[in-house]
Amino acid sequence: MSTGEVACIYATVILQDDGIPITAENIATLVKSANVAVESYWPRLLANFVEKRNLEDLIMNAVGSAPAPVAMAAPAVGAATPAVEEKKEEPEEESDDDMIIDLFS
Repeated sequence: MSTGEVACIYATVILQDDGIPITAENIATLVKSANVAVESYWPRLLANFVEKRNLEDLIMNAVGSAPAPVAMAAPAVGAATPAVEEKKEEPEEESDDDMIIDLFS
């Protein structure tokens, strides 16, 4: 998509959101105020497109048709084996009792 095309689409959505009639003049004015250069046919093309359709329905259908997140596959019934946890053998701490040195004997 060209920058001009995207700017006109954004302008159309902004106009819809603000409740302003979506006309070629309003789209061109909004795009011009954003300092974006567009080909002269984009505002007229989008205004004609929106004139025949309900833009709010198009937006809601586009959002509703987003792909659903993919779920993780469940393991096969026969292949499910519980994981065996290995116990780590901790070395026993040595007692300090046998290391006592009598310094004053």
